[in-house]
Amino acid sequence: MAERRVNVGWAEGLHARPASIFVRAATAAGVPVTIAKAGGDPVNAASMLAVLGLGAQGGEEIVLASGAEGADAALDRLAKLVSEGLEELPETV
Repeated sequence: MAERRVNVGWAEGLHARPASIFVRAATAAGVPVTIAKAGGDPVNAASMLAVLGLGAQGGEEIVLASGAEGADAALDRLAKLVSEGLEELPETV
């Protein structure tokens, strides 16, 4: 299982617009990805309701994970998106 631990870079956390950006990126990743607060239960990263339900705040650590083959590149891109609070999924890491 590939995993990335990152701190949420959006000041407002994973709420509204940042959550929407993240969910679109997770859906586009091409592999199933889960997201969880550190020590918490993982949820589907492609589900807007699940991501909002985490209540992840700015600066809080989250864990992105996937057991799919080739997940490392997708997790690297998603981790960069979250940690830097970007407006869109980076094409390259």
